[in-house]
Amino acid sequence: MALLALSAISAGAYVYTTAARPPALDRSSLCPVDGPRSIAVVLLDSTDDIPEIAKREVKTALADIAETLPTYGLLELRLLDPKVAGGKSLFARCNPGDGSGLSEYTANPALAKKRWLDGFREPLEDALQIGFRPLPGKTSPIMETVQRIAVERFTGRAVEETSKSLIIVSDMLEHEPDYSQYAGDLSYGRYKASRAYQKFRTNLYGAEVTIFYIQRSSAKPINSADHIRFWAEWIRDNNGRLRQANKLQGVG
Repeated sequence: MALLALSAISAGAYVYTTAARPPALDRSSLCPVDGPRSIAVVLLDSTDDIPEIAKREVKTALADIAETLPTYGLLELRLLDPKVAGGKSLFARCNPGDGSGLSEYTANPALAKKRWLDGFREPLEDALQIGFRPLPGKTSPIMETVQRIAVERFTGRAVEETSKSLIIVSDMLEHEPDYSQYAGDLSYGRYKASRAYQKFRTNLYGAEVTIFYIQRSSAKPINSADHIRFWAEWIRDNNGRLRQANKLQGVG
């Protein structure tokens, strides 16, 4: 009997010493101290009001993204703000996991679950509430903001092998002094001939881009198919890949 007990203790000790340990996490970001395992940045453009039905659709889509984010993956929510280069960061934390995939020998599932609820989902919901408040501006610097995101999140040896994604919730109407889509055609040639082409060139390092396209009513109707084709070319020209573009319901 004593031999059996000793064997059980030895087996338990072996599992404890050989089971994969979860990485040490930064207390504020909940990310591994050696960096996130994936990066997803959501850029929310509320320079014009977002239709109520579109808000509901976006909330569902972003909740799905958050729920399926890989463990130790970073999710950042930024608000496009013409006054802040790169946009205003509302939320930036890693998914610490919910404890379901952790060994009882090397982690505390209850603590992991609490970290997930307190440190990730609830602040994300608060951030979404802030992000849906209209933030009117005279310009809509989508390209400049994406350029800054690429430099701050997608660049460097530390994230070279990390999967990257960018989710943009916007009407995608670029408007700044060097180039505007409120006037002129949507040809990529017109854009390439502008000063903005060289000014906002960037490297997305292969990031997958998803667009949630807000439809607008305006004096000059926008051909949404041509508009999305423009952005597909812009993303490709800057070393990214358009994964999909989804038209949101409602018209703002």
